[in-house]
Amino acid sequence: MAGQRSGSFGLDDFGVDDRLRLFSYVNADNRLAYLWLLRAFEAARTSYQVVLHTSDVHAALAGLSAAHAECPDPATLELARLLDALVDWGVLDRGQDGTRAATLAEYRNRHSVYQFTEAGYRAHRAVESVLAAGIEDSTLSRLVFADLLADLKALKDANESGDAEEVYRKLNRLDRALADVAERAARFYHMLGDLGRTHDIRPEVFLAHKDALLVHLRDFHDELQRYTPRLREAVHEVEATGLDRMIEAAAEADERLFATPAERISDWARRWQGLRSWLAPSTDVPSEAERLSGATMAAIGDVLALLRRVTEARRGGVSRESQLRHLAAWFTGAGSAEAAHALFEVVFGLGAPRHAGVAYPDPEAVASRLSWWEAPAVELSRSLVQSGRMPGQGNGRPARIDRSEAPRRVLRERQLADERRQTEAAAGLVEHQGLTGEKDSNLSDDQTAALRRLLDIALSARAAGRRDAPLAAAAFGVRLTLHPCPGRFSTVTTDAGRLHLDGYELTVTIAGHTTARRPAEAVTA
Repeated sequence: MAGQRSGSFGLDDFGVDDRLRLFSYVNADNRLAYLWLLRAFEAARTSYQVVLHTSDVHAALAGLSAAHAECPDPATLELARLLDALVDWGVLDRGQDGTRAATLAEYRNRHSVYQFTEAGYRAHRAVESVLAAGIEDSTLSRLVFADLLADLKALKDANESGDAEEVYRKLNRLDRALADVAERAARFYHMLGDLGRTHDIRPEVFLAHKDALLVHLRDFHDELQRYTPRLREAVHEVEATGLDRMIEAAAEADERLFATPAERISDWARRWQGLRSWLAPSTDVPSEAERLSGATMAAIGDVLALLRRVTEARRGGVSRESQLRHLAAWFTGAGSAEAAHALFEVVFGLGAPRHAGVAYPDPEAVASRLSWWEAPAVELSRSLVQSGRMPGQGNGRPARIDRSEAPRRVLRERQLADERRQTEAAAGLVEHQGLTGEKDSNLSDDQTAALRRLLDIALSARAAGRRDAPLAAAAFGVRLTLHPCPGRFSTVTTDAGRLHLDGYELTVTIAGHTTARRPAEAVTA
């Protein structure tokens, strides 16, 4: 693994791929058997039995099967194959125990024993934590703030008295407590987000927990507001007793064997900076506690907004979910497509307008005393009747046609320039002597492009079975003719190289009928 120290062992030897392979049993076909097999190892580990033989695993799994109906019977499993797979993934470690042998033959055959690797046990605990997670884990702890304040005061006293071990214990406890607060807050607000996304589907879940949520958020916010200034003051008092001395004392009492003193000091300094950002940052930066307070107030507003939406949806006695379900049933039960379209127009109101009102072009020409039956009819626009919109873009005024004259003129000039360039290049083919081989001169890129275009037209007109017929193509004011000449080939030299035509002789002549004429010339002709 990148950044791994030389001489590392144990968990430090596990690279990223090795650590990810620890979870391979989660996606295996027999994942439940692997899970209960590891639970058997964990049950034995709680009884201080770390190393298990296959027979011990069988007995532990049988005990779990008797207590839990979902646990598979070990008699139906291939324990040896399952254990070997877990060893390959790095979850278990396999060793040989010769002390179990009662005879020389058994000693030679050895006895395989298995135990958790440290990384494998952590991976199993991670899977178990996901399987055991529930909504009860997503709560905010309001009682932790009093403990934080007491620990900060004890840390100040320990640092003043020079008790390194007490400094380490209190600082470590503060670090873990704040990490727990942050983790609980993240889970809780994520749970509120899930509740907001699912309240339309299951509003009864939200209604059953709304009171508890509001009380929980209010109590947490009150405690946070009450303790935030006191915690900030306690942090400043701790730093006044000597910050460097406190960090060095914590690093000195740190029991990590494989970390150097400099690494311990750096780690504890980083942890204290994190604690300070939570409780007492600089004056121009809001603390994490203040941000948590703001998030709590926003969460209270979100819960109240959800409550208002659910209440309004249920005010008529029918929820939005029920309305949509009934509407879907009506669409499904429609006897024909016409009936479904009619239902759609009635529900969503997207059909044609039923009434239209249009004034006369000259209102004074028709007397207002005339009834509708006597007055002349008014012309109605088809777009007004079908879509309810007046014709044109200006409610009756003719719509302006955007012809984009400038871009059209630029494109036309570019087209004429391309035609002139192709015509000049094609005319150069007639005057070029390199086509006949009399003089070694190369065709330019434009002339080569015109020649390839003519060759494409001529060769695409070949008829099957008539190899002796000449081929011709006319464009750009010239005519290209390919005369069959078996056993010979023509060569055309260009700036990019030589072009060989096997079995054909090439000639280019003028063809005036293919020249693009200007409009004035066309009228004169």
